[in-house]
Amino acid sequence: MNQSNSLNTIANDSKPGLEDVDIIVVIIYFVIILATGFWSMWKTKDRGTVSGYFLAGRYMGWLTVGASVFASNIGSEHFIGLAGSGAASGIAVAAFELNALLILQVTGWLFLPVFLASNVYTLPEFMSKRFGGKRIQTYLAILSLLLYVFTKISVNLFSGAIFIQQARGWSIYTSVIILLVLTAISTVTGGLASVMYTDTVQCFVMLAGGLLLAYKALNEIDGIGNLKSKYFQSRPSIIPLNITSCAMPRDTAFLLLRPIDDHDMPWLGFLAGQTFSSMWYWCTDQVIVQRLLAAKNLAHGQGGTLFAGLLKLMPIFIIIIPGMISRILFPDDVGCVDPAVCYKVCQSHTGCSNIAYPRLVLSLMPAGLKGLMMAGMLAALMSGLSSIFNSCGTMFTIDIWPLMRPQASVKEQMIVGRSFTLAMTAASIAWIVVIQEMQSGELYIYIQAVASILSPPIAVVYGLSVFWPRMTEPGAFWTLIIGLVIGSTRFVLDIVYREPACGEPDIRPFLVKNIHYMYFASILAITSVICAVIISLITKPAEDFRLIRTTYWSRFDETIRDDEMKSVPLKTIKLTDLDWRVDDGKCCEIDLDDEDADVVMIAKKKVSLCKSFYLWFCGYEDTEEVTSNQSNDQIRTDLKLSDDDTFESRSIVNILRQTQTQKIFLRSILALTVGLATFLFTYFSLPFHRYSYN
Repeated sequence: MNQSNSLNTIANDSKPGLEDVDIIVVIIYFVIILATGFWSMWKTKDRGTVSGYFLAGRYMGWLTVGASVFASNIGSEHFIGLAGSGAASGIAVAAFELNALLILQVTGWLFLPVFLASNVYTLPEFMSKRFGGKRIQTYLAILSLLLYVFTKISVNLFSGAIFIQQARGWSIYTSVIILLVLTAISTVTGGLASVMYTDTVQCFVMLAGGLLLAYKALNEIDGIGNLKSKYFQSRPSIIPLNITSCAMPRDTAFLLLRPIDDHDMPWLGFLAGQTFSSMWYWCTDQVIVQRLLAAKNLAHGQGGTLFAGLLKLMPIFIIIIPGMISRILFPDDVGCVDPAVCYKVCQSHTGCSNIAYPRLVLSLMPAGLKGLMMAGMLAALMSGLSSIFNSCGTMFTIDIWPLMRPQASVKEQMIVGRSFTLAMTAASIAWIVVIQEMQSGELYIYIQAVASILSPPIAVVYGLSVFWPRMTEPGAFWTLIIGLVIGSTRFVLDIVYREPACGEPDIRPFLVKNIHYMYFASILAITSVICAVIISLITKPAEDFRLIRTTYWSRFDETIRDDEMKSVPLKTIKLTDLDWRVDDGKCCEIDLDDEDADVVMIAKKKVSLCKSFYLWFCGYEDTEEVTSNQSNDQIRTDLKLSDDDTFESRSIVNILRQTQTQKIFLRSILALTVGLATFLFTYFSLPFHRYSYN
């Protein structure tokens, strides 16, 4: 105890906040990020199209894909939330990272081939292609956007603001506005390509800063060998009599999977319930899958999942363990249990574990390196926000806006997609007030709890849609509705009946008090499977053509679907120095043999230099319609249709094919990755890691 207090005193002697040299480092970092963003805007020639803006032209390699997936996931909520949970309850939260490593491979080997073969932009769009109709597509888009408000945008803003608040002393909402402006400037104009390139840079910034801080933190406790003993000695000096037990670190702090009735990580609940929540996020969430859809082909997509999965091991060492060390160094602040003390430290009555990482950075890092870590935190925040903003805009533009404006131009679609994020952000800022008091102040546990009670039906429906051809549209739709009603009931109860502070009586209803959110997720998933199977078996099967390239078993089917015959994209044609598009006015297949067809040509206008820069910066194309007086035969003679815009089912299936060398290499890395995760799960769940205070 005395040694911990000594460490705490030494650390507190460090000057808090950022110095001038730190600000310079942050500015240099942003210059690099802005340069990367502008370079990607210049490199991405087709960002003025929907495919170029929302899927980066589908030419990304495995390194960029994997780094972007990792950076999109590891937002500032991980630096704040994972470190905070490590400080509060030990390494158990690392189970989520290992689980993600495994589920990512499920995405790459089972789901991604189907999503690529279906040739879609968004996952709700996939459901429309699989079943027909728009109600499932619209419902999933709206529900996903709501989940982004509750678990992504609001959490990213809150966690990033905590770090800035600790570093500069600004109010949390001032910090939020600054973060939003920086993110918008650096990433929003270039589309997914800009996001993915800046993600790649920010990924390595985060890793470098995190490794440096972990090294310095371990030096403060004289090596990792002292972590366990010193962690169990870290108790605050002010402990009210009625909550003595809450001040003690849990004896299971170094166990990953814990007893079946554990408050944090019951092993059965984690395996049976958390798996479905993880499947929703890693297998069927637009933010993650959109990056995989941007891969050149399936081999690069699977290489990206392997690379991102291996990177998911890093948070254990660069975030969770430093969070535990922060409690050792600052037991009175990070480990506070007295509500009055906690509120004085971090303006929250439920605990201050969320300040573990920023307090460690500001106390241990010297001038200059504090700025590097600040840049790393902002990198994490901006990666998460820019990815979410792009995915939100994609879903709203592709899945919702066409219901209101079927004939919207490409320029209108991109403006609407970007503008919609403003409303999402406003709702997320309002939700921050709720987040501050949820789940005993553990931010990461809040994220998992909300996702676990709302997402299992989505994971079940996508899973059955991909692997069970008999799944029907009514079965999918009503399963989602029933799951939403059940999950929303628990969600509302969790908000109304919040977990009491340590030492206070627990008067919550049975459903909230005695059923852990992971067990609730497993119950909800089982209920969803039963509903989907029963309703599907008593309703009419989907048309045969809807199964073409929309199930795992039909992913290599080269048959042209009926709905593809009815709707073909506009065809780009060349005439002297102008780019033209031909359309028969009905947004359907163009028949140049039809002498009576009204042909419309859309040509680029000459504009001023300033407007040209504006159009390039925003990725818009300024066009005007010119009605042609030429016959279709003349057009056929003078103009050549572009092969890029012609749908060919064979070319889509070809991106799934791999050489024998690629198969052997990828599967070997897959086996090693799965084996490593399984070993870590098993080793750190053995009972000898349990601590005894006797």
